[in-house]
Amino acid sequence: MVIIKLKINNRGPFNFILDTGVGQMLITEPSLVDSISITSKRTIKISGFGEGQDFEAFVTPPLNIQMKGLTSHYVTAAILKKDFFGLSNYAGMRIHGLLGYDFFNRLAVKVNFADSTVTAFTPGKFTGFSNGIKLPISIEENRPYLETKVTCNDGTETMSKLIVDLGAGHAMTLENVANKTAFSPTLIAGNLGVGIKGLISGYLGRVKAIDIGKYKIKDLIASYPDDDHTKSLSVPRDGNLGIDVLKKFKVVFDYTNNVMYLKASSGFNEPFEHDMSGLEYYASGDNLNHIIIDRVEPGSPGEAAGLVKDDEITAINFKPVSSMHIEDIDELFRSRDNRILILDIYHDQSFKTFITLKRRI
Repeated sequence: MVIIKLKINNRGPFNFILDTGVGQMLITEPSLVDSISITSKRTIKISGFGEGQDFEAFVTPPLNIQMKGLTSHYVTAAILKKDFFGLSNYAGMRIHGLLGYDFFNRLAVKVNFADSTVTAFTPGKFTGFSNGIKLPISIEENRPYLETKVTCNDGTETMSKLIVDLGAGHAMTLENVANKTAFSPTLIAGNLGVGIKGLISGYLGRVKAIDIGKYKIKDLIASYPDDDHTKSLSVPRDGNLGIDVLKKFKVVFDYTNNVMYLKASSGFNEPFEHDMSGLEYYASGDNLNHIIIDRVEPGSPGEAAGLVKDDEITAINFKPVSSMHIEDIDELFRSRDNRILILDIYHDQSFKTFITLKRRI
């Protein structure tokens, strides 16, 4: 995720995820109602992707948003009455909300994953990368869309309309696909992430390739959600393009001119890998430095290692997880097929176990 610090009405700083997949600014931490002194508010219902029900949020009066070098006035936001996302637990750091269209609609925004910087330009001032590409995008209902060519398992090609979704923590999602094996010969079931309405279940598989301008990205992992909500969408689409693809580039979004600029980064040719442990876990505790197992995939290396729900992982290869970021743990669990890791576990008592990673897809 791309996380930036900002102030709201001169209070903060707060941590917000940059997310091109959302329209209105969304505050996921309900306590900010008091922190930023909001007294006048009306209630709306929010619906979206996931297995849960629609939920209620407050709509704020106009806010002033400040970040380094930028100030935006009269920005309205929705504040969740309850934190349904639990983004802080997934990120391993305190997250207060999502910043989308309000940030991108009047700026050209460059995201450089290699040096962890976000740079904002006056629209039209950025004229392109040397040896990069310029792609047309459409901005529909406050979200950017890109037409891409997807190469199926049998070599056939199809054009797909995808949201360019900076807040999606995967490579690509293909929605409402009747014959998934036409795209991906091998599929595994799993939880695909967290949407507006909660957990998203479905399948994962590998797609032969996608073409983005002159760039061909091969053997990427695609998600196929069970929830077919596309029929109710006012903007027809085939899925989204997530951060696992976008981080292979330097990216500039220029909504004003309906273009996106890309230049391959040093990690462009790194392979796509999925979790090889079968463990789902989250960060807990006041400092979010306790790693708790939430689910163990049946038949997975995690189950073979004797791990169960609510086990706490306290160390990996003798390194305390309290000194690691949750992203470091993610990388370890998808690092190498047949790699053996030593886990220190606490559940009523402390014990050690070995887990042998297995590429499942």
